[in-house]
Amino acid sequence: MLSKCQMNNLLVAILAVAFMVCLSHSALAAEAVLTADDCVKCHAEQPAQIEANGASHKTEIDCTACHAGHRPIVANNIPQCNECHEGSAHYEVDNCLGCHNPHEPLNIAIKGEQKAVCVSCHTGPQEQMVANPSMHETFSCNFCHADTHGNVPECLSCHEGHSEAMTQADCSTCHQAHMPLAVAYPDSTASQLCASCHDTTLATLVGSKTKHSEVSCATCHAEKHKAIPECQECHGLPHPQAMHTRFPNCGECHGVAHNLNK
Repeated sequence: MLSKCQMNNLLVAILAVAFMVCLSHSALAAEAVLTADDCVKCHAEQPAQIEANGASHKTEIDCTACHAGHRPIVANNIPQCNECHEGSAHYEVDNCLGCHNPHEPLNIAIKGEQKAVCVSCHTGPQEQMVANPSMHETFSCNFCHADTHGNVPECLSCHEGHSEAMTQADCSTCHQAHMPLAVAYPDSTASQLCASCHDTTLATLVGSKTKHSEVSCATCHAEKHKAIPECQECHGLPHPQAMHTRFPNCGECHGVAHNLNK
């Protein structure tokens, strides 16, 4: 049986060994440095995403640039996006992860009703909608641009065409989606497209057999919808000045421009 003195000596020896072991482990821990090659040993999904769609997160940095250390030694090794990304209003919005997976940052999936986040990048469309109020302005951006970033739907997916023959290309001839009520069109617009809404007017014009029937709608009603030109813009003063003074309204004698009385 060990004496009290021997027991004390043994206890001291055990504590000394334990202390040395702890120091050894601490030294090893301090010397251990994780590299990006170590990450893939446990994390298969995230490195695969970065390899496939990492963009500059693949080419400019590696795992350790964002994840400094590992849990539990580092309590929180997931940084905020704006620790690196700054200089734009877009980087000041909340909940970056609502649209971006940092391991494939350009595969943007828009969730929930988003508007403030979208217009932090796309200021032009927002300015157009504010300056030209319409029902489109009342919706979130991803009501139309749904599911994936950059998705541009066809107007006819929500709206019925003015005629059964209308296509998406026809819609965009007169309407811009962010200011749909500001109708404008080029001079080359076919009269038949105008007839999608104004069929009776075009039928009257074509049936009149006057020179006006040979002119396209957009030639007279140029640039802006509902623009009605003065006859003198094309015809000058075809009669003596006295007649124009007495009858300033050409239509008093000639009727409407779509069905002229000779």
